[in-house]
Amino acid sequence: MNTTKHISRSRAQESSAAIEKMYITIRHLFNRGFYKPMGISGDTLREALLALRPEIYGSIADEKVELNGLLYVIERLPVGIEQCRFINLTSDEGYSKSHFQAIVPPKRRRNCYRIDEEQMNVEITRGRSDIYDILTHLTFIFIESHKIKDRVLLDAGEVSRDWLKLEAAVNQPKKLTQIEKEKAISHASNILGRTFEEVLDIYEAFGSETAPDRFLHVIYWLGKLAIEEVVDNKKRTITFSPILRERLGHHIHGEIWANSIKEVLKSKKLLDRPIHVISANMHSVMNSIFATPLLKSKFKDKSDFVIYEELSNSGAKELRKQVETVAEKNGMLFLPDTSGTNIDVQIFDTAKINWSQTAFPNTQVGDKAPVLIVMDYAFGEQAYETIDELLKPYKKEIHLNVQSVSIMGKAGILEGGKGDIMIPNAHINEGTADNYFFENELTAKMFEGNDIAVFAGPMVTVLGTSLQNRDLLKFFHESTWGVIGLEMEGAYYQKAIQSASKIRKSVPKDIKVRYAYYASDNPLETGSTLASGGLGTTGVKPTYLITIKILEQILNSK
Repeated sequence: MNTTKHISRSRAQESSAAIEKMYITIRHLFNRGFYKPMGISGDTLREALLALRPEIYGSIADEKVELNGLLYVIERLPVGIEQCRFINLTSDEGYSKSHFQAIVPPKRRRNCYRIDEEQMNVEITRGRSDIYDILTHLTFIFIESHKIKDRVLLDAGEVSRDWLKLEAAVNQPKKLTQIEKEKAISHASNILGRTFEEVLDIYEAFGSETAPDRFLHVIYWLGKLAIEEVVDNKKRTITFSPILRERLGHHIHGEIWANSIKEVLKSKKLLDRPIHVISANMHSVMNSIFATPLLKSKFKDKSDFVIYEELSNSGAKELRKQVETVAEKNGMLFLPDTSGTNIDVQIFDTAKINWSQTAFPNTQVGDKAPVLIVMDYAFGEQAYETIDELLKPYKKEIHLNVQSVSIMGKAGILEGGKGDIMIPNAHINEGTADNYFFENELTAKMFEGNDIAVFAGPMVTVLGTSLQNRDLLKFFHESTWGVIGLEMEGAYYQKAIQSASKIRKSVPKDIKVRYAYYASDNPLETGSTLASGGLGTTGVKPTYLITIKILEQILNSK
C-alpha cells in the first residue's frame, strides 16, 4: 500500500523556491555571457518571476498590463531602454571618456550609454545585486511587452486599429493637443486592458518637461519590439561584457573607493585617530550638527524637525548651501566619487569643529578627537565590497582604529507603517541559511516618546528590491523568525564587519555596531509596496532622530 501523501507546498515555500531559482539562473546566464529573455534561455527566469508574482509587479500574472509596476521599473532604467533590442551590461569600460552622454535613471544612480538606435549599455559598478535588480526589471517589462503584443497582433500578422492609432500619435512630431492626447489614451487603455481613468491617473508620472507624452512612447516601443520578436524573429538579447564577467566579485571599484579615502586620511594626518564610519545620506549628519544654530533665527519658534523638513525640500538649494559652507569652514571634506561605486563621502575632523556653535554645544572631543567618515548608501552586495575594503589596513600595514560602524537605512516594515523605526538585532540573508546576530548599540527604548512607533527584532536582507511577495514576507513575519522588516544591505555590512574585527583583526575586535532603519512602506498592506511612491516629509523625522542618536553615542564615547 502506498502511504506517500500528496504534499502541497505553501505559497511561501513556492516563493522561496522561485527566488532561489532566479538567483541560480541569473548566475548561470551571467557565466554563459548572453541570453534572449523571451527565448528558451529566458524561460526559467520568466517562469520563476511569474511563480513569485512579486507584490511590486502587481498584476504580472494577469492578462492586463501592470501600470504601477511598470512606472516603478521605468524610473530605475535608462530613458530609451524600451526602444533597444540589445542591452549590454558592462563594467566601467571608459565610456565616460567618449562622446556618449551618460543617461542616469531618475531613481537609480547608474551610468548608461545609448550606443546606437538598437543598443543600450548599462554600467554595473555595484556588484551582483545590481545585476539581479536590472535583470528582474527587464524580465518584468518584457513579460508586459508580450501582453501588449497579444492584444494587438491579429491573425495573419495584422495589427489592431487601436495599435495603428497609437502608432500615429507616437509618430506625430508636434506636441499632442489635449484632444489628441485623450484619443491616444483611449486607444492605449484598450491595448493595456485598463480603464481610461487608470491610464489617465498614471500618465503624467511617466512624463517629463521634455517628453510629456512619454507614457505612449514606452507602451508603443514595448509592443513594437515584442511584435518584431514574433513576426520577424528579431529577439531581444541581453549580453554581459567580457570585462564585467572578468571583474565581478574582485572588488575593483570598492578598492579604489576605499584607498582614496585612506589617502585623504593620511594627507590630513588622521590615520591614527579614532574613526567612526556612518552609512547614511549626504545631508543628515551635516545638518544635524550645523543646521539648527545657523537657521534658528530664520525659523523662529519652529522645532528642529521643521528646519530639517525645510532643508529636505527640493527648492531649498540656497539653504543647504549655507549649511554646507559652515560645515566646510569647520573642517568637513567632501569626496565626490570617482571610483565608479557612486558612493560619495564626507569626512568630519571633530577637532576642527567649533562645537559651541553646533547642535551639540557641550561636546568635548579632547586630544584624540574622533573622525567621522560618512558614506552614502551602498546597494546590496556593494555594501560588503565597500566596507570590507575600507576596514582593511592602509598599505597592508597601518591598521585603522575604527571604533564603530553605524548604518542608517530605509527598509520595508512588516507590522508598522511609513516613517516608523526598526532596530534590528540580527540579519537573515534571504535565499540562504546565513544569519548574523550582533549587539546593537541602539535600542528601541532610546527612540520612545517621539510619536514614532519603534520595532525591534531580526530583519531579512533581500536579494532584490522588487522580488518580495506577500506570502513569503508573511511567513518571515509570523513564523519563529519573527522578522520585523526587509532591507538590502544589512547582512552584507555585518559579514564584512565580523570578518574584519573577529577573524582578520584589521580593526578592534570590540568594534561597536549600530543599525537603525526607517520604514519606506509596508509591503503586507495592499498598495503599500515600494511602488507606492516616495516618503515625502514622513521620512525626515525618523532620519534625523536616528542620526542624532548615532552622533550622541559617538561624541559621548570615551
